[in-house]
Amino acid sequence: MTNTLEASIEIDATPEAVWTVVSDLERMGRWSPQCRVMKVFGGPVRQGTRTFNVNKKGLLVWPTSAKVIRFEPNRAVAWRVTENHTIWTYELTATETGTRVTERREAPTGTTGISSFLVDKFMGGTADFEVDMISGMNTTLSRIKSEVESATATATTR
Repeated sequence: MTNTLEASIEIDATPEAVWTVVSDLERMGRWSPQCRVMKVFGGPVRQGTRTFNVNKKGLLVWPTSAKVIRFEPNRAVAWRVTENHTIWTYELTATETGTRVTERREAPTGTTGISSFLVDKFMGGTADFEVDMISGMNTTLSRIKSEVESATATATTR
């Protein structure tokens, strides 16, 4: 798997409001249909922070670990998954009406042999897996949008 996968959504909130939610990586388990747990080690998220993750697809459950490799407040957070070398990024871009959030999964050096084997034998092959990943990204972004916009609406009605 070397394809870059990407999905974006517009959120009716400032980049700062979106950042407050997106940078709280322990919430990932509430948004993502595949990543069910993301445990952050060592305090607040910053470059170099490590995570332990539990992923689930159907009956398959597998752990991963990651390291935050990019941390730019109000702009971007990215981490590299140790087991398959993929990089997951959330980028925030101010727009006229709020913030565009882009979720990206890259494999600039390809993935590991074991990861490719597991995707091929247990997850429907690369093409099906990538379709599922894009669908999951869109679900994740929709859930983030709902959470941010609900929090923003609540804050403005107080």
